[in-house]
Amino acid sequence: MTISITSAFDSGNIRVLSITDTPEHVRAELEIVTDHQSDFYQWFHFRLANAAGRSVELAIVNCAGSAYPDGWTGYRARISEDRESWTQADTSYADGTLTIRLEPDTNALWVAYFAPYSMERHHDLIAFAASQPGVTHRELGLTLDGQPLDLLTIGDGPKQVWLYARQHPGETMAQWWMEGALERLCDEEDSVARLLRQQATIHLVPNMNPDGSRRGHLRTNAAGVNLNREWHEPSMERSPEVFLVRAAMDETGVDVALDVHGDEAIPAVFIAGFEGIPSITERQLTLYHRYRDTLAARTPDFQTRLGYPVAGEGRANLSMSTNQLAERFGAVAMTLEMPFKDNDDLPDADFGWSPARSAQLGKDCLAVLAEMIGEI
Repeated sequence: MTISITSAFDSGNIRVLSITDTPEHVRAELEIVTDHQSDFYQWFHFRLANAAGRSVELAIVNCAGSAYPDGWTGYRARISEDRESWTQADTSYADGTLTIRLEPDTNALWVAYFAPYSMERHHDLIAFAASQPGVTHRELGLTLDGQPLDLLTIGDGPKQVWLYARQHPGETMAQWWMEGALERLCDEEDSVARLLRQQATIHLVPNMNPDGSRRGHLRTNAAGVNLNREWHEPSMERSPEVFLVRAAMDETGVDVALDVHGDEAIPAVFIAGFEGIPSITERQLTLYHRYRDTLAARTPDFQTRLGYPVAGEGRANLSMSTNQLAERFGAVAMTLEMPFKDNDDLPDADFGWSPARSAQLGKDCLAVLAEMIGEI
């Protein structure tokens, strides 16, 4: 049977340069395709077919020029034969080439940068949540590719909480986080959910970038625009996703905002804040630090040692959502980052950082918010 490598499906991304196919061994040279109208690339997702029982070597040769080349050292690709369970593959990086070594048991194997979160699963998530008691669904508008931008609202308390994920579509762990958060919020017997629904109105955008998600982008929308650099001046022509979400935020106001992401290089879970905004207050900073430190105390998967440099006074980039919302609303705004690599503090040789751990972190983040919501 002829070896096949394909990516013509939801969130697929790879280009085949060559395949050397012998009865015992297969070697393929591949490259990641850039985001449409952009130089960004790092996300890959493809299917390997007809290779059962053979030694396979997949060499992605253009990694040196990717968006975050520091992300490849110590990284391991994810593989699955059932598209449900994703494990870490034997992976190495040297001289700009990421090499994945496999011995598939079946003739269909999927390979990805991280466990994918398809647009079909997104629609299933929206259908589940929208049918739960006390949950309101609203379509904010359409993306450049004509896909719906979904908003879910839960609770009727006075505090306005906004949770949003996948501004960068290749950071799929962010939507696995959303799935965990929604599962907890929709559980009417969960005490954390009940408290939050009484004291807050929680607005969730599970996927801020449907077009980039379906197209197999790392970081941009259908126009090649990085949405997390559009929050100061979004437009329906370039960034309708941000334009529509920010307009909805203006309707409600924002007391707490959590922007959920993944980081390519840092092997840890961490939070970034808004320290450099012009109108920063001691109250904002105190609440932000309390949330960060309480989360570190509550879950071993979160830490405060590693993270991003803090912006100097008045030097925050207001085109980024966390800074813009902290400045615009006086909100306690945060950017949560999870790793593509494993969490080095609690490594898992089989699964690495995973969908299950992302979903659990979503639940843990809500528990800390419940501890503090009365003071925000």
